Amino acid sequence: MISTSIFGQKAKQKRAERQFNTFSFVRAVNTYEKLIDTSFNKHYAMRKLADAYIMLRQPEKALGIYEKVVEQENVPSEYFLYYAQTLRANGEYQESKKWMKKYRDAGNKEDSRVKSFFKDDDLASAIFNSKEKNILRKVNFNTTFNEFGAYALNDEIFFASSRDEGVSVKRLYGWDGQPMLDIFKTSEEGSVEGTVKIEGDVNTKEHDGPATFSADGTKMYFSRNNYDNNKKIKDVKGIMHLGIYSAELNDGNWTNVKAVNINNSDYSIYHPSLSKDGKKLYFTSDMPKGYGGTDIYVSSVGSNGTLGEPENLGAIVNSEGNETFPFIHAEDETLYFSSDGHVGLGLMDVFASVKNENDEIVNVINLGKPINSKKDDIAYYLSEDGFKGYISSNRKGGLGGDDIYAFTRIPLLILKGQIFDAVNNEPIAGAKVVLTRKNGEEIAYFITEEDGSYEHLIDRDEDFVLKGSKEKYQDIEKGFNSFGLEKEKELVVDLNIGLEPIEDVVLLADLETIYFDLDKDFIRPDAAIELDKVVNLMVNTYSEMVIRLESHTDSRAGDDYNIALSNRRAKSTYDYLVSNGVDASRITKYEGFGETQLRNKCSNNVKCLEEEHQLNRRTEFIIIKMK
Repeated sequence: MISTSIFGQKAKQKRAERQFNTFSFVRAVNTYEKLIDTSFNKHYAMRKLADAYIMLRQPEKALGIYEKVVEQENVPSEYFLYYAQTLRANGEYQESKKWMKKYRDAGNKEDSRVKSFFKDDDLASAIFNSKEKNILRKVNFNTTFNEFGAYALNDEIFFASSRDEGVSVKRLYGWDGQPMLDIFKTSEEGSVEGTVKIEGDVNTKEHDGPATFSADGTKMYFSRNNYDNNKKIKDVKGIMHLGIYSAELNDGNWTNVKAVNINNSDYSIYHPSLSKDGKKLYFTSDMPKGYGGTDIYVSSVGSNGTLGEPENLGAIVNSEGNETFPFIHAEDETLYFSSDGHVGLGLMDVFASVKNENDEIVNVINLGKPINSKKDDIAYYLSEDGFKGYISSNRKGGLGGDDIYAFTRIPLLILKGQIFDAVNNEPIAGAKVVLTRKNGEEIAYFITEEDGSYEHLIDRDEDFVLKGSKEKYQDIEKGFNSFGLEKEKELVVDLNIGLEPIEDVVLLADLETIYFDLDKDFIRPDAAIELDKVVNLMVNTYSEMVIRLESHTDSRAGDDYNIALSNRRAKSTYDYLVSNGVDASRITKYEGFGETQLRNKCSNNVKCLEEEHQLNRRTEFIIIKMK
C-alpha cells in the first residue's frame, strides 16, 4: 500500500512538471497542491506552486507561499529574488527591498536584475526561462530566399518560400526584392532538391502562404494577396491587401479555392491557425479599432465554413506594437504568437499565452532562448505531442532572409537510485535523501520507498550533491553532475548509495540492557526477549556479523567470585545465542570482567539502591566485523 501510494505521488509530480512546462498552469496548481497535501517532496512542490501562480498573474496567491518557501533551509537563492518581486507586486516595497538585498548578498551582486530591480521586469518569463528548454537546429531545405511558416502534416512539412526555381517569369516583391511566395512541401528530413510546390490551384503569381490545416489534413487555410478568379482586389489607394483563403484536398491536389467571408479590401487578414476541432480560426489583422499595428483575432468556423465576427484577443495578447503569426496548439489551446510590442530579446519574439481556470488569457510568457534571438523570430509551430516543432528567423547564421529552424524540447532528466545497506545490500526504506546544488542550496528532499528507491527531476549541466541519512546508519554525501548528457532523449541518472550501519548492536537491534538477578547466571525471561533480537540481527539481517561477548557484575561479593560469575553469565548468553541459530564461529570470545567496569558509583562499600546495582549486572556485544 505504501509503495503504491508513493509510486502514485511520483507520477503526479511528473504530471505537474509536464503541465507547468506546457503552460497548463491551472492544472499544475491543482497537482502541486495535491502533492503538498500528501507531503510528497513538499518543499519543492511549494516552490513550483508559487511559480505557477506568478505565471497566472496572481501574485497575491503566490505571496504567502513564497513567504514560507524563503524560510526553507538552504533554499535556492533565486527564491529571494522571486519573493522580493512578488512583494513589490503586492505593494510591500520596504519588505521587497529587504529580500532583494538578501538575494544580492547571497552571491548575486553582478546579477543585472539586482541593478534594475525597480524597472518593469517580467518575473513570469524570468522564472519560466531560468533554464533553456529547447534545442535548435537548421533544416536542410532552406535556400538564399525566404522560408517560413513550417507546418508538419502526415510526415511532410509545408511551408512558404520565395524560391523561384523553375519559374520562367520572375515576379519580385518590391518590399524586399525577393520573388513572390508560394507554398512548398518536403519530407521531415527534406532537402532543397526534394522540395516541390504543392499540387493544385493554391499557388498563383501573387503571394501565397503560409498555411494551416484541419486535423484530418483535407482542408487548408492560407494567406494570399486579395487575388480571386484571376482578379486583383485593391483598396481605394490601389493597395492589394492580404486575405485568407481555403482549399480542399482532392486526389492529391489542393483545389476548390475560396476566399473566406471576412476578407476586406481595405485591410489585411492573414496568418491563419485552425484549432484542432476545426471550430476556431485565429489570424492576424490590421483592421480598424485594434490595439496597435497588427493584432490577433479569432473567429468561429460554422458548419458551412462561414467565419463568425472577428473577436480581438484583447490587451493582454495585443499591444501598441505588432502581434502576428498566431499558432493555436492542440493541448489546452495554448496560443503562441510573435510580437514586437511585448518585452523581448530582440525584434519579433515568440510568446505563449497563459489561461486561468475560466479559460481566460491572463498572461503571456516570452519563450526565451534559443527560440528567440536578437532578430525576428516568427511562425512558431509545435507538434501535437509537444516535443518538437519549427520556428522561422532572420537571425545571424542563416542562408537567406528568413530561414526555418527545427527545435526539440529538451526532455526530462530523471535522477533515480536506491539507498541500500552497505553490509547486507538490502534496500533501506524510509531513508532521507536531500538533493542540493554544489553550493549547498537545497533543491528537494524525499523519503525512500520500501524498495529503497528515490526519484526526482533535475537540470542538465549542473553539479549536485546527494545526501543520504537514516537512523542506525552513518550519513553519507555523494557528488555528481549532469554535464555532457544527450539532450534529445529522456535520460535517467542512476545513483545507488550504500549506507554503512553504525557498529553498535544495541542500536541496530533496538536492544534494551540484558540484566541478571543477583548472584545468578540464568537467562531471565526479559533477557530472552532481548537476546532474541540479537539472534534475529545476526541470522536474518547481518548474516556475516562477528561479535564478542562481555559480561559484568555489580560490586557485591568478592572480586574473584565476581569474575567467575561474570564468566558464567557470558557463557549463558553464548549458549543461548548458539542454541537459537547463531553460528558459534561468529562469536569470537565470551568473557567475564566481574566488577572491573562498573557503570556508576556503586563500587565496594558504597551504599546504592538495588536498581543502581542492577545497572552493573549486564552483558554487552562488541562488533568485530560486519561482513
